[in-house]
Amino acid sequence: MIPRRRVDVYTVTDAHRPMSEDIGYRQRRYLVSMGIRTACFLLALFLTGHAPIWIVGVLIVGAVVLPYVSVVFANGGREPENAARFDERESPNRNQISGRPPEIRS
Repeated sequence: MIPRRRVDVYTVTDAHRPMSEDIGYRQRRYLVSMGIRTACFLLALFLTGHAPIWIVGVLIVGAVVLPYVSVVFANGGREPENAARFDERESPNRNQISGRPPEIRS
């Protein structure tokens, strides 16, 4: 029987979180923001006439601005992941890639 040679595995990049996990995170963040907006609106409604006008004004501004901010953050796409580091020098546990470098033809 011929002994098998162990194949070295090269890591090109780290994988991102699954898209379903990312979408779930953005949906939760959006719902929390919309909950805060609803609370601002209801508080402004109930405090009208019982609290200083500037408090009611701040709550109304929050209720008007939060939907825009929520949508921008929800549609912002994936959260930034840790970027690849290219500043690392050759370490002793890195294997050299064999073969010729690719040719770019125009």
